[in-house]
Amino acid sequence: MDKYELYCLVDPRFYDSLEHGTAEDADFPILREPLPDGWSTALTDTWCYFAPDNEPPLPAQGWKIHVSARVEDAEQAIAAVWDYCLPRRIAFKFLRGTPVLVMVNSKAASRASSGKLITVYPRDEGQLELVLKELDELLRGVQGPYILSDLRYGAGPLFVRYGGFAERHCLSGSGERVLAVEDGDGRLVPDVRGATFSVPPWTTLPGFLEPHLAARNAVTTTGLPYRVESVLHFSNGGGVYLARDTHTEERVVLKEARPHAGLDAAGRDAVTRLRHERDILRRLEGLPAAPALRGYFTLGEHEFLVQEFVDGTPLQRRLVQRYPLTRADRTGQDLADYTAWAVETLESVERAVESLHERGVVFGDLHPDNILLTPEGRVALIDYEVATLVTDGARAALAHPAFIAPPDRQGVDVDRYALACLRLGLFAPQCTIMLPLHRAKAAQLGEIVKETFPVPEATVDAAVAAIGGPVFGRVEPVTVPETWPELREAMCRAIVAAATPARDDRLFPGDVAQFRPGGGLNLAYGAAGVLFALDRAGLGPFPEYERWLRDRALRPVQGSGLGLYDGLHGIAYVLGLLGHHEHAHELVDACLREKWERLESALFSGLSGIGLNLLNFGRTDLALRAVDICAERLAEPVAELSGGTHPRAGLMYGSSGPALLFLHAYEHTGDRALLDLAATALRQDLRRCRHAADGSLQVNQGWRLLPYLDEGSAGIALVLERYLGHHHDEELATALEELRLAGHAGFFVQAGLFTGRAGMLAARAGDPREHVKGLRWHALPYGGGLAFPGDQLLRLSMDFATGTAGVLFALGTALGDQPGHLPFLAAAPGRPAPYESRKEV
Repeated sequence: MDKYELYCLVDPRFYDSLEHGTAEDADFPILREPLPDGWSTALTDTWCYFAPDNEPPLPAQGWKIHVSARVEDAEQAIAAVWDYCLPRRIAFKFLRGTPVLVMVNSKAASRASSGKLITVYPRDEGQLELVLKELDELLRGVQGPYILSDLRYGAGPLFVRYGGFAERHCLSGSGERVLAVEDGDGRLVPDVRGATFSVPPWTTLPGFLEPHLAARNAVTTTGLPYRVESVLHFSNGGGVYLARDTHTEERVVLKEARPHAGLDAAGRDAVTRLRHERDILRRLEGLPAAPALRGYFTLGEHEFLVQEFVDGTPLQRRLVQRYPLTRADRTGQDLADYTAWAVETLESVERAVESLHERGVVFGDLHPDNILLTPEGRVALIDYEVATLVTDGARAALAHPAFIAPPDRQGVDVDRYALACLRLGLFAPQCTIMLPLHRAKAAQLGEIVKETFPVPEATVDAAVAAIGGPVFGRVEPVTVPETWPELREAMCRAIVAAATPARDDRLFPGDVAQFRPGGGLNLAYGAAGVLFALDRAGLGPFPEYERWLRDRALRPVQGSGLGLYDGLHGIAYVLGLLGHHEHAHELVDACLREKWERLESALFSGLSGIGLNLLNFGRTDLALRAVDICAERLAEPVAELSGGTHPRAGLMYGSSGPALLFLHAYEHTGDRALLDLAATALRQDLRRCRHAADGSLQVNQGWRLLPYLDEGSAGIALVLERYLGHHHDEELATALEELRLAGHAGFFVQAGLFTGRAGMLAARAGDPREHVKGLRWHALPYGGGLAFPGDQLLRLSMDFATGTAGVLFALGTALGDQPGHLPFLAAAPGRPAPYESRKEV
């Protein structure tokens, strides 16, 4: 979720980029300094780039230098690198401001990229050695988090890693487009950025760095009185490990804290919080609700807390295992049994929290992952890093977004608010994340919960009252229209109210992906998708919005995608649909001038979507070239059979996208070899599925099963249905029924089209009446109309893939006068006359 938190800093309603914030201190002050002549600069959401003009181009890859710094040292470090690199004409970049630095070093941030404040690009190993030596002197006293992906130079804030300088891409083993470097044979391979340092096999570590590698390897766990057995969890602040005390053989938990990493909202690092947790556990000694403290030690620069191992199951896991609405075969008795368990569990958790309050401690971070339930009935609360004292009347600096108390709650009321969210959350999982967007949503959620579960009204009403506090009665209630015309107009009002035609980067607020180059224009997250949904719902025309899209699409920003959902092909498709045929063909021509054949096969961003659009625009020869490339890749070794991995599957990212292209090509040519290719691709995706406990067939990601439209069972079902319209296969027909069974679940965490309930509705998976009714779980008022939150539920979204436009489109497919379909998924034509060979086309 870390990437979403960054885009929550600017606007309380919508995801937005920092460049549109109003805070004067968002950027480092040095950005206001004039650059010397002969330098170019570029700014993104996170980075500021600086490169000298009229210099030989940098190598495409090599050893790069990273500078790490804590917040209080950041400006000093940037100034030192600025003053060093500019006169020497060395390219560099740095994070644009303190909010970004805090976010990339936060507890939820990526461990692989955390700590990097500045990157310097030496031209060769000689310059690498000199820059490291001289910057090491200039940065004396600067402290920062250890960059886990890199090798540390000396004891200061400098680190090195081999990787790409230029942005190049290749296809990963699972067919995804990823950042790339050249291997020893000149082939592009993934530029892997993990949480450990490694030297690529085609190069060697510069000799002057060998002592630094030896120093790194000298720190080991040998001699500790604990034997680590497994990793329980990793965060940017450190790891959590299951271990044994070698003297007593007692199982214990080791909590690791990395200095200057894992920052919270108060700026405290993981070490500060771990020391605080140690002190809190001492205060709670002997209390069953808290693990017993066993010890505390330091290894290298990292600190470790040793605590009792509570052999229990997180409440979150129990919830996932028992929650009946995610099963297609649920019964009324299942709902009753779950309700009884949930109410009993809530009472036990409340008693545990009250026992902390009696010891003078506010837990501060109550959520299902921090609650352990043992077979003996013990309830233990874990993770006291942000606990406070009752007498302080304070608020925690970190909290789960679904349980974070509003600013009007302090002290024990913080825990009471989280308990109220838990009372609703056990029946409406994750839905309380939406409450900061509209606190009165709690009342509507309460009513839905009481309709759905035989839960005591007092349990729900008490939770709603505790959440609402004094704001109830002053906030607009959530009302959902009952008829299609009213629903359509309400969502249209919200979309129009959110429009920002004065901006160049986006017209309608949506997912954070719209802040990638060209993302604000495309079909998935940008204006094209919203206009497509409005048109399919019978709304419009919107000449101003169409002009906005057309003008910007014809002069795309560098780095814009080419694909059907991520780029220019999708925009061309929509412009053609809206009657702008000349401009649509102009966009297709522009795409063909790019190196489109190197893209991945995915429908979302690659060749299968491009091939479909080329067929749509009458470019048959080129479309069949895309068919041939996808067919060649289909014959390559299958990753999940050879390596035991779980590559992406489904309509947007898996083999179902190429299958859809093969089917359209078959319908166009009559070549039955293409029909066979479609079957092969579909069976490949089906091998990536497994049966859930309710008998439904869903995509297996290893740690979860996915029913969704984009990379789950619903998307596969759409393409499989089209295939079966051309060729009956009993085994595949059975698989289709099992794929669609997942749509009969009664609850989905999100509402969106690609990864939520709207997608199940659009894919005709499940009872459409139940899905229409079920969209009430996520409906929110906005702009005098009705809107829906995007991915992660932290902000509203108007886009096609994640937000209101996608819900509008899905409702139109079920309730509208004319059935709607995703691009190229309308009903298949009759079987084409057979061709002996595509050479006759």
